[in-house]
Amino acid sequence: MKKTVQIFSMLLIALTVMVSCKKDTDPADRDFFVGTYKGTVSYRSGETTINSSDGKVTVSKVGETYNFYFGNGIPDITGVKFEKTGDNSYVSIGSGLTGISIDASTLKILVSKDGQTWTANCTR
Repeated sequence: MKKTVQIFSMLLIALTVMVSCKKDTDPADRDFFVGTYKGTVSYRSGETTINSSDGKVTVSKVGETYNFYFGNGIPDITGVKFEKTGDNSYVSIGSGLTGISIDASTLKILVSKDGQTWTANCTR
């Protein structure tokens, strides 16, 4: 009986160690930069110009693409794909939506598409 308890105890300790030592996950893999960034934003389309020094951009992820929701009456940018460029930094890729760089603390946007231009220089 004593031998059985000893084997069971060793098995329990081994199981506890295996469960508690799981692989570390990169914060970027957890959508670390999804959230709200605040700073200077602007938008221009033809005669329409919107500038704000206290604007905000909310970033969300849907599947493999990201969406950027602006306040201040600025149209949103949706369906953006990213490529990793360093330690938890990403830049946008794809046709018409290049010019966005993001990490956990900063968001910079300079996108021109279909006669419209969005800019942002924001932090969290």
